[in-house]
Amino acid sequence: MADTAALENSKKIQTLRKSPAALLAAAFEAGSVTGVVELREVPFLTMAGLRINPAGDAGQRLGALTGGLPAASGEVRSSGDTAVLWLGPAEFLLVAPAESHESLGGELPRTLTEALGDGEGQVVDLSANRTTLELSGPRARAVLEKGCALDLHPRVLKAGTALSTEIGGIPAILWKTGEETYRIFPRASFAEFLGRWLLDAMREFATPEVP
Repeated sequence: MADTAALENSKKIQTLRKSPAALLAAAFEAGSVTGVVELREVPFLTMAGLRINPAGDAGQRLGALTGGLPAASGEVRSSGDTAVLWLGPAEFLLVAPAESHESLGGELPRTLTEALGDGEGQVVDLSANRTTLELSGPRARAVLEKGCALDLHPRVLKAGTALSTEIGGIPAILWKTGEETYRIFPRASFAEFLGRWLLDAMREFATPEVP
């Protein structure tokens, strides 16, 4: 009976909640050019902020759950669908599928808190703090280069690298997940502005080149 109630509650949550860039879904689809550059929101990913000394006992316990904690700027450690991004020497962002969250029957936030125990550090649920915009295609780098100060050349920014930066003047975390795919994590309150900025930066690639 308890499992049935939890499942019904999970379905209700999924029906009621609205992602930060939901109102731009149709615009993202219309502004994307298949095989050139595409933009979409990946909503409701489970995110947790970790503040921990990775060399300490509590850091080792958390690392054992997540596939390890990154050791240097830009580094990402992954285990299955769960990834941990380096934000600072003792600060990390964990990103996992939506279903990992307790509200949908997952156990990840609770498991992380239990692993921390009474050790020094923090585990903070940040799932509602940011959303995820995914920009992909051979022109994705050109779009980002219009408003990102990072050197995005593949010799410098390799796939699997994540860095804090600004895109279109908006603070965000940029994670290059593939050779032509980027995940961008703005705070929820900036998601609409950044989404519109990206759409504007993509517009030239939707116009056929004049011979």
